Amino acid sequence: MSTLKMSAEPVSIAGRPVGPGHPCYIIGEIGLNHNGDVALAKKLIDAAAVAGCDAVKFQKRTPEICVPKDQRDRPRETPWGIITYMEYRYKVEFGEEEYAAIDAHCKERGIHWFASCWDEPSVDFMEQFDPPAYKAASASLTDDGLLKKYRSTGRPLILSTGMSTTEEIAHAVEVLGTDDLILMHTTSTYPCKPEELNLRHMETLRNEYNVPVGYSGHEVGLQTTGAAVALGACSVERHITLDRTMWGSDHAASVEPHGLMRLVRDIRVIEAAMGDGRKVVYESEKPVRAKLRRVAA
Repeated sequence: MSTLKMSAEPVSIAGRPVGPGHPCYIIGEIGLNHNGDVALAKKLIDAAAVAGCDAVKFQKRTPEICVPKDQRDRPRETPWGIITYMEYRYKVEFGEEEYAAIDAHCKERGIHWFASCWDEPSVDFMEQFDPPAYKAASASLTDDGLLKKYRSTGRPLILSTGMSTTEEIAHAVEVLGTDDLILMHTTSTYPCKPEELNLRHMETLRNEYNVPVGYSGHEVGLQTTGAAVALGACSVERHITLDRTMWGSDHAASVEPHGLMRLVRDIRVIEAAMGDGRKVVYESEKPVRAKLRRVAA
């Protein structure tokens, strides 16, 4: 597919190889863009499935662990009125019943789903759904206890590297090891300016760790994500929404359904166009060659 020199072994996610020489694994990040509404979550799953995404991703937290005490009572404007930040966190947090509905809907639509867990009990919670992988958010890269908890499940792990130093990334990889690990280059700004995307860092990660490397984008627009694929991203993750003007922190940096369809289409075209690096005379060229070449070789 690509002329890039990449020797990392692919990682299998539910039997789907992710890595060099395989189609890009495309993840629609729903995150918290469901706004606590299962019906909205299902519509986002449908949009990802129709577009041709391989997976959707959610977030799971235990609010009493993840919300700092000094923020719990802070007022926040929400669709439910002005409530405390802690109350808001509970409003948007799905439990067992909601995730069971999501699990059933994803199976019906034939799309993988998993979650970023922000604390160790959330990993235990998610295990009941037998996820094909886990995603560790950039915010969790320095949480050794959580990284080890992920590893204890024996499942593949996708690790985002935003807002992290080279030394922090190296330490996280040391904690995790490189088996069944996919690193995702990202910049944790929402939305992110093109000049801060630094797509060439994917090559740095590949050379340093010899694992599959993908791209998690928070930019506005689609063309730079296509460029990441051309540069060898084995996986792409973009936040998705039904409407970028909806209430919520991530909607503005998300991709709407029609844009998601274009993105998946363009990624597949880019993959087909990359070729294998060998120069050949295609059958379609031979009539042109016979017509236009004045001097035979």
